[in-house]
Amino acid sequence: MFKLIDLIKNPRLNRNICTSGRLWSEELFAHRDSKENNPNTPFDFSQANLRRLTAIIQNYPEGAQRSALGAAMDIVQRQIGWIPISAMHKVADILSIPRMRVYEWATFYTMNKRRFRGKFNVKVCITTPCMLRGSDIILAAAEAATRCRVGGLSSDKMFGVDVVQCQGACVNAPVLVVDDDYYEDVTVCDVNEIIQTLRNGGIPPWGPRSGRTSCEPITGQTTLCEYPPQPGYGLQPSLCGRCN
Repeated sequence: MFKLIDLIKNPRLNRNICTSGRLWSEELFAHRDSKENNPNTPFDFSQANLRRLTAIIQNYPEGAQRSALGAAMDIVQRQIGWIPISAMHKVADILSIPRMRVYEWATFYTMNKRRFRGKFNVKVCITTPCMLRGSDIILAAAEAATRCRVGGLSSDKMFGVDVVQCQGACVNAPVLVVDDDYYEDVTVCDVNEIIQTLRNGGIPPWGPRSGRTSCEPITGQTTLCEYPPQPGYGLQPSLCGRCN
C-alpha cells in the first residue's frame, strides 16, 4: 500500500479523478479596455433614473451611501442593458465611494452584465436539478433557436445566451430565464416558441409551461388535500375552555 509521502514524491502515482468539464470565464475579474468599453464610453443617468437613485440614497444615513450600490448598478443595467466601466465610475462618484468598491460588486455578482448581452439575455440553468431534467438539451435548443453559442450574441444582436447556476426554481426544472421572466418546466418546443415570440415582438407568458399553477408536485397535490381541522382539535379536555 502506498503511503502519502510516496504519492507526493512520485507525481506519476497521482491520478486525475475529476471528469467534469471546467467552465472558464474571462469576465470574472479582469477588465481590458476596448472600443466599446473604456473609461470614455458615453454614459449618464437619465433624469428619471437619477431621481430614482437619489430617492434610494436618501434611505440611508450620511456616510452609508454605499448601501445603495446594488440598486445603482441595477438602474444602470436597466437603462442601457449592461454596465460599462464608465458607468461604474459614475456610480462611484455619485455614492462617494472608491471605484474599487464598485469593481468588487460588478465582478462578484454574476447578474451584473459587463458587456452587452443582447436585447434579450437568455439564461439556461445548468445546476444539478435542471441537469437531471435535461438542461443540456434545453441549452442546445436555446443556442439553435437564437442562432448563437453560449457567451456570444446573435448576428442581429437581439439575443445573448448564457449558462447560470441555480435560479431558485429547482422544483420546476428545467428553467430558462429571459431577463426578469422565468419559464419553467420547459421543453425543446417551449424554447422554440419562447424565442420565436420574442423575435416577433411579443412577450411569452411566464411561469410553468407544464400546466402547473406554481411549484406543486408535478404528479399533483399530495398534502393539504382536506380542509384543516377546527381550532381546538386534538386538545386534552382539561385544556379546553369549554370544560371549565
